[in-house]
Amino acid sequence: MAAPPPPKAAAPTMKLDEKYDHYDYPTTSPTVAPGHPGHTTPEQDAQVYQLRMQLEQMGFSERLDTLTLLRFLRARKFDVNLAKQMFVDCEKWRKEFGVDDLVRNFDYHEKPQVFEYYTQYYHKTDKDGRPVYIEHLGKIDLNALYKITTAERMLQNLVVEYEKVSDPRLPACSRKAGQLLETCCTIMDAKGVGVTRIPSVYGYLKQASAISQNYYPERLGRLYVINAPWGFSSAFSVVKGFLDPVTVEKIHILGASYQKELLAQIPAENLPEQFGGLCKCDKGCQLSDMGPWQEEEWTRPPKWQREESSKHPAQAVDAAAAPASTDGAADKKEGEPLTHQPGEQGSVVPPPVGADAGTAQKPLVAEPAVAENGQVRETAAAP
Repeated sequence: MAAPPPPKAAAPTMKLDEKYDHYDYPTTSPTVAPGHPGHTTPEQDAQVYQLRMQLEQMGFSERLDTLTLLRFLRARKFDVNLAKQMFVDCEKWRKEFGVDDLVRNFDYHEKPQVFEYYTQYYHKTDKDGRPVYIEHLGKIDLNALYKITTAERMLQNLVVEYEKVSDPRLPACSRKAGQLLETCCTIMDAKGVGVTRIPSVYGYLKQASAISQNYYPERLGRLYVINAPWGFSSAFSVVKGFLDPVTVEKIHILGASYQKELLAQIPAENLPEQFGGLCKCDKGCQLSDMGPWQEEEWTRPPKWQREESSKHPAQAVDAAAAPASTDGAADKKEGEPLTHQPGEQGSVVPPPVGADAGTAQKPLVAEPAVAENGQVRETAAAP
């Protein structure tokens, strides 16, 4: 008589904290490696506990959930002291920058006009279920942009997009995929970026990496730079020396023959037609914001909105009955001037998805685009 088959190993699960971990989406990462949710070692679990206790003793009570703390710990190679300093710096920046208020109230009404010179948007998902972020570098025109908006508002939009990646985009994608997704797939189109403009483009990437690596760590899944001009790969070979090896493995520099590799990662029906896919959204992919976060079955209001609704249920009913916002574009009257401060200078900062482990960078400031530290940002950067 044949021996009975051995019992199946229990599916990996993440150890939850009753006080902070209130997730309504999967919490086990498909990345089967120590340090990732559902695959942590006992020592790493203890480090999460240690980090949380130290932050509580310092007076912190927000963003102490396990998934968040694990991202900060992975970004600092599970050095509790370094992860704690990174978290403290992030919370200080969030307060000074007014992140919570921006998420609730920021209205980027000039977005359609900005997109004429600098296109950056999230659109559906890749084959792993992650949000796809697309950015066009070739049309960047600083002079035209500063007649439409300001560097400060671009930076504010950057931060709001980061926050939307964290909630509701990634939770919705995780629900649909049936597994935890914490990163994004990024396409950066360098078509039209000539050799003479490469230094300025790298300036944007380097500056944006500061805010992504310091305040939104561990958000990059894959990065494809397509239509890379001659000399781009050589320049990147120098820059990648400043990056963590884990990050370098995620970056793919492609020329004009990129369609096969993109379609190996992104379903044709999700990839915009201009990149060799089949997707043609009614009003254009770049303004559609299509993805699981727009699908009723998978999306939920962001955590801050749910918390406010529980405190003010009457206001929540009124808000639900109001027309959906379209970034204010439809509310702007024809001929009305857009927000602009004449003569203001600042760097154009795209909304990336966060970066992986690495040395902390100087916080991003609004100033002319210049190379700060030689690091390429992880873009959504991802966001």
